[in-house]
Amino acid sequence: MTPFLKIAIEAAEAAQVVIKKYYAGDFEIEIKPDETPVTVADVETEKTIKKIILDAFPDHGFFGEETGKVNENADYNWLIDPIDGTKSFVRGYPFFSTQIALMHKGELIMGVSNSPEFNELAYAEKGFGAWLNGQQINVSDIDSIKKSTLSLGNIASIASKPQWQRVGDLVSSVNRIRGYGDFYHYHLLASGKIELILESDVNILDIAALAVIVREAGGVFTDLKGDELSLDSTSVLASNNRDIHSKVLKDISY
Repeated sequence: MTPFLKIAIEAAEAAQVVIKKYYAGDFEIEIKPDETPVTVADVETEKTIKKIILDAFPDHGFFGEETGKVNENADYNWLIDPIDGTKSFVRGYPFFSTQIALMHKGELIMGVSNSPEFNELAYAEKGFGAWLNGQQINVSDIDSIKKSTLSLGNIASIASKPQWQRVGDLVSSVNRIRGYGDFYHYHLLASGKIELILESDVNILDIAALAVIVREAGGVFTDLKGDELSLDSTSVLASNNRDIHSKVLKDISY
C-alpha cells in the first residue's frame, strides 16, 4: 500500500466508528436544497475523515459532500462522501457506505469503499489491482449481454428520456435484472458476480472510488455517453468488459 491508501483506509475505519454510533439511533434529519437528507452523522463522519487526511497531507485538496472544497487547485484532490446512501441510513437499512477517492491532476488513482453493515472494505490503487476484505477480486469472464446480470440504480431521470425504451430492450435481453443500488452493485461487479450497471442521478463523490475499484478489477467504467468521469459526471455505465460495454453504449448512450 502507498501512504495514500493507508491513510484512506485509516480514515474509513475511523468513519465507521462514528457511523456505528449513530446508525439506528435517534438523530435529527435536515433536508438540503437538493431535497436530499443530511444528518449529524454525515457531518461528523466527514469531519473525522477530513482531519485524518489533511493532517497527513496538508497540501492536498479536499472535496467533501458536506463540508465542501479546500485547496481545490492542488494537484492531489480527495473526493469524499462520508455516508453515501443517507436515505438508507436514516430508514435503518444497510445500503450505505463511506466513499473515499483520490484524484491526481484530474485522474482518479485510488479508491476506498467501506460498508459498515455489510462488513465489506473494498479498495484499489491504479496499477495494483482491486481488493475486498484483503482478497484480490476480478470481474467475471462472461462475454455476452445475453448471459449477463444487469443492475439498475437511480434511473428516474432516464425514465423521462427517449432512451427509456432502449433500457427496456436491454432489460429484456440480459439473463437477470436486479436493482442492488448504491455501493453494493459495484462491489458485486468488481467481484465477478454481476456484469452490468446502469445508473443515473449520481454525482462524482458517489462513484469516484468505485470507478477505481471496478477498473482495477478489470472492468470498464464511463458515463452514459461513454465519456471518462469528471467532477461533473451524473451517470454511469459500468461493465465487466469492453465488448459488452461498447454494445450497450451504442444502444442507450445519450
